[in-house]
Amino acid sequence: MLLFYKPHIDFITEHATDPDKRRYAVAAEGARHYIDIDHYGKYPFEELPHQWKDAIDKFGEDTLATYGMVPWHIQTMLARLTKAFKEKNFSSILKNSTEIGHYIADAHVPLHASENHNGQLTDQKGIHAFWESRVPELLAEKQFDFFIGKAAYIKDPQKFIWQRVLESANAADSVLKFEKKLSMQFPGDKKFAFEKRNNLVIKQYSSDYTIAYDKMLNGMIERRMRQSIFAIASFWYTAWINAGQPDLSSLSKQSFSENDLKEFEKLNDDWKNMKAAQGREHE
Repeated sequence: MLLFYKPHIDFITEHATDPDKRRYAVAAEGARHYIDIDHYGKYPFEELPHQWKDAIDKFGEDTLATYGMVPWHIQTMLARLTKAFKEKNFSSILKNSTEIGHYIADAHVPLHASENHNGQLTDQKGIHAFWESRVPELLAEKQFDFFIGKAAYIKDPQKFIWQRVLESANAADSVLKFEKKLSMQFPGDKKFAFEKRNNLVIKQYSSDYTIAYDKMLNGMIERRMRQSIFAIASFWYTAWINAGQPDLSSLSKQSFSENDLKEFEKLNDDWKNMKAAQGREHE
């Protein structure tokens, strides 16, 4: 598998955001990225069935679409990736590998498992991007350790991903409360600063505030990123095993078709031409 994936790491990196871009063109896309599981009661949310059909029977598909369906969509993506491996379909393997990775990573973000997904209910608007983007962009390259060892076969993917979602939901309260506490301790003029991001100087959470928040969380963000990396690799490996461990060596020199390239171009065009994502606000 390494011989197949490694030459295409640039594609995976570049297209890992494709599901987010699709939110600007496809109304149904947004709900695939999160689950506001606290809508269904209190942890561990036993009122919410983990089986898709049982959940529909109990709450209706409209409710599930409104409050998110990431754990179920990841299982759909796993089935698609397994099928792609069985068919030894170069394009489908890469596209589905890349996109399932995005959804799995989302499931590891605590605020993707909370109705208060951007602090909009507690006067903390912007905390989603703070946790998900600002902290990793400042600290990951220099301080985080992403060597997580070998992938593992997942015997029960449904149980596995729901456990990760429950972990995220359980951590959401700390994400919000610790930032609120830190904000009260920090001088108002030190919380934000004009600093460089993507070669532009913009107003954002200051480096000092960001470092202090990461310390207060006691490494939570690094842990969740490490767990998501392990989960992504393990879902890829599981799909390959379930597909019968096909030999991928014949695919190493294949490339995307003209139709594939047009599909990528259209997605980018749709993303650039839309002013706002459809569905709920993401961050």
